[in-house]
Formats: sequence, structure tokens, C-alpha cells
Amino acid sequence: MESNAVLLESKSSPINLLNEMHQLRLLGHLCDVTVSVEYQGVRAEFVAHKAVLAATSKFFKEVFLNEKGMDGPRTNVFLNEVQVADFASFLEFVYTAKVEVEEDRVQRMLEIAEKLKCLDLSETCFQLKKQMLESVLLELQNFSESQNSEEESTIQPSILLESKGAAVAEADQADCPLDPPDSPVDRPSNGTSPEMQAPKSKDKM
Repeated sequence: MESNAVLLESKSSPINLLNEMHQLRLLGHLCDVTVSVEYQGVRAEFVAHKAVLAATSKFFKEVFLNEKGMDGPRTNVFLNEVQVADFASFLEFVYTAKVEVEEDRVQRMLEIAEKLKCLDLSETCFQLKKQMLESVLLELQNFSESQNSEEESTIQPSILLESKGAAVAEADQADCPLDPPDSPVDRPSNGTSPEMQAPKSKDKM
């Protein structure tokens, strides 16, 4: 009687494998490739494992599969126009699946991921840039909304003041017309004009 097949799967094995490979690289054990990086006169060398680089980068995979024999105990690969800090971060990512970088270096990490054809790092950079852009857009939206609310709060009192002023002006015009017909200037006294009254007062004196 045949027994049913069961699946033995470890959730921690991939993480443990990465951690162990990372420790081996840091200690320089079993490393079979040296990557020389140079940018604007700054140069550094990094030791690593071909299998890890080939599994995470199509660029390195093509290099290692097309090489015509070993240059010695280790293969040497030279990378030009790649900054030392960026390649160090790249190595940390491919060995640990995570790396911490400054925000202004995310674009450079995306560029090195595309240069070395590392799909995982490219997708991670794209996702992070998308989140950063969304947060910036959200901040701008909140700022514009707060500005609009402040403008509305300053416009409403001024509208009230203007309407009040108009009402007061209308009331003043209604109560005190500019040229009332009964003003003493225009009203003749005893049917005579002011010019006629002046000689009479002189005569009396």
C-alpha cells in the first residue's frame, strides 16, 4: 500500500541560507570572484560568490557563463562608472534582500540595478519611489487644502464688512440727502433771495 506524499517545507531556510552566504562573504570564505569598482578616481575591490551574483544579476550571469577559463583562483570583474558606496549597497541587498540607503540615493540604486540587470532591486526601488511620490503628493494636497480653508476664512469677514458698509451708506443717503430742498441755502426767506436781504439789513442800520 502506497503512502500519501507530504510536503516538507522550511520557511526559515531561505533566510538562513542568505544569512550564511552573507557571513561567508564578509569573512572572505569560499569567495571565487573579485569585483573592482572605480568612479572618478575612487576605486575599491569586493569579494563575492559567483553563484550568488549570477543568481541575482543577469549581467554577472552572462559574464560568468561566457568566460573562457579562470584567471586564477578567482575571477576578476571590472566595473567602471559605478560608485563604491552604491555597489556596496547592491552587494548587501543581493546577500540579505534588504539595504538601507538615503532617499537621494534611491535613483542611483535604481540605475545600478538596471545596469547590472538585477530585477529584484529594480522592483524594490520602483515601489519605494512610488511610495515617496505618493507621500509628496499627499503633503501637497493637504497644504493646498489648508491654504484654501485659510483664504475662505479671510474672505467671509471682508464680505460681511463690505455688505455692512454698503447698508450704512444707503441708510445715510436715505436720512441725509445731499441736496435737501429744505436747506436754508436754497430756501428763500419771505420770498426773497439772499441777495435781496443784504441791502435791507444795511438800510435798517
